[in-house]
Amino acid sequence: MSATTPAPGRRVGGKALRYVLLSLGAVVFLFPFYYMVVGSLRKVTAGDLSAAVPSGLTGANYAAINITISLGRSLLNSGIMTIGVLICTLVFGVLAGYALAVLKFRGKGAVFGALLLVQMVPFQLLTLPLYVLVVRDYGLGDNYFGMILPFAINSTAVFLFRQFFSQMPQSLFEAARIDGASELRILWRIALPMAKPAILTALLLTFIGPWNEFLWPFLVTKNADMQPLAVSLASFLSNLQGTVANPAGALLAGACVLALPAVVLFLVFQRHFTSTDIDSATKG
Repeated sequence: MSATTPAPGRRVGGKALRYVLLSLGAVVFLFPFYYMVVGSLRKVTAGDLSAAVPSGLTGANYAAINITISLGRSLLNSGIMTIGVLICTLVFGVLAGYALAVLKFRGKGAVFGALLLVQMVPFQLLTLPLYVLVVRDYGLGDNYFGMILPFAINSTAVFLFRQFFSQMPQSLFEAARIDGASELRILWRIALPMAKPAILTALLLTFIGPWNEFLWPFLVTKNADMQPLAVSLASFLSNLQGTVANPAGALLAGACVLALPAVVLFLVFQRHFTSTDIDSATKG
């Protein structure tokens, strides 16, 4: 056996150590979710680790939070806002990303540089001018359009699509142009079918933002019937927790409902992140 080749026992020990460390990391990462789910089902949520013991489970906390803030209405508001943002992100992101990656026009480099610069500006710095523009000038307070408008164009999604389209073989686009196809037809027939991983990644990354967004909807919605779930849970924590028997359990129940769609989407679509059809498009 070579001096540089590790012994079989050492390899097995190293692999076992890695499994142990990964298992411990998984436990540490998943324990808050477990605590949240068990706490939402307990009759009384204690303030220590005993709340993680699954005893006396009931669905009363979900019923209590539903009566207090109307989970259905809050979920509908969150869904409308999120779907609107996703549609705008997909449409504008694909069009702008394709233009920056494939088309040639004056000022293209300056536009891309401005895109990178925008990503460095925190949204909180834009909150005040956006509030004045959207609520005072446009009159879109307590309105779905007012909640969606600041997030309609996602610079991260534009950058993602730009990078993905730039990696595609330019010969495909040139051949389509020779055949007389317009740019929109090239985008629809050639670029988009190969960009499914980028589309899924952009949608899932974008979904988290508007679904969990609190600050902007809190500013532009005063009517409780228009507030998304994140804002409704904050309102419950501030003003309404005294109306239920187990405030902590009801709050955890609302948090479970808020987290469930994101968890399900990631579990369903995670295998698509690493798949791509670019290579197959150039074979033959």
